[in-house]
Amino acid sequence: MSQPNIVPPLDLKEQIVSLRPALDKAMDRIISTGAFVLGAEVASFEDEIADYLGVEHAVGLNSGTDALVIALRALDVGPGDEVITTPFTFFASAEAICLVGATPVFADIDETTFNICPQAVSNALTPKTKALMPVHLYGRVCNHEELVLASDGLPIVEDACQAFGASWKGTKAGALGAVGSFSFYPTKNLSAFGDGGLLSTNDPNLAQKARMLRQHGEQSRYNNEILGYNSRLDALQAAVLRVKLPHIDKWNDARRTAASRYEKLLTDTPGIILPEIPDGHIVHQYTVRLPGADRDAIQARMREAGVITMVYYPIPAHRLPVFGDRFPSCPVAERLAGEVLSLPVWPEIAPAQQERVVSTLLSALKA
Repeated sequence: MSQPNIVPPLDLKEQIVSLRPALDKAMDRIISTGAFVLGAEVASFEDEIADYLGVEHAVGLNSGTDALVIALRALDVGPGDEVITTPFTFFASAEAICLVGATPVFADIDETTFNICPQAVSNALTPKTKALMPVHLYGRVCNHEELVLASDGLPIVEDACQAFGASWKGTKAGALGAVGSFSFYPTKNLSAFGDGGLLSTNDPNLAQKARMLRQHGEQSRYNNEILGYNSRLDALQAAVLRVKLPHIDKWNDARRTAASRYEKLLTDTPGIILPEIPDGHIVHQYTVRLPGADRDAIQARMREAGVITMVYYPIPAHRLPVFGDRFPSCPVAERLAGEVLSLPVWPEIAPAQQERVVSTLLSALKA
């Protein structure tokens, strides 16, 4: 929530206030039934979201991380396998690969799109490669055709946790690869009131296995066939998401409008590289680059002036302490990790707030 004279990185207050009657009604409905886990509410949400995404199957899960893990398990990825992914993303992508016993292989990124580089994917292929996990970072979908060619027919697990509603040439993220994975964490474009996730696929066998894995590996009650997880989507979260889903395109359009405002305010500003916002980008983050500047000092000055920015991500995944020096360099990701700064953005951000963000950024740069 925002504070007086502060521009936060995200403010959900106006969204929640506008939807409060519908949200209260939805939650009251669940409370009155006493059915809090899976059940009819989750099933209805899965049907509605599958229709929105244009896929045959949607499986509600506990989190985006679980969606990645269960996607890999459904594809029988495990010990001895390698999965190619990007180093420039949240740790959960690589973490999911490790949690199923496989090895992450990091392919460097394209500095314009921030997404995994198809040529780097092709160069990273080995006989052990079992799948590719691209991340649609900041809400921009990866170049799907180039990744299909680069991956040599291997299954693609879309990490679409930052890209709900984004698309590539008219096809929604989560409907492009073998499996899609989504997060409904409160900061996402489509957000729950806590953790929540989803797996999407057109493969009925993958969907069935995912449904087993989310509930302790069982198809029928107390008849456990494989080792699974407790990763069920709560009915209360499904109810919240059902209220919000019809608004997602409007909110994503508003984010794109906010991105256009930033572009007009910052175009041709020395020392700042603006992001591309192509068709289908839903601007989960509006991330600029500050090459040659002390990014951390600029962020600190902006914070002192009441404008809160974020850095996604200060340490590339392959350089995190958990991995030590196990992996080779990804020079583009390592360079951009010191340059990127995500400016405040949400659907209802006011033009005056954006003007303040920009003036504060420019003052910090001059300082």
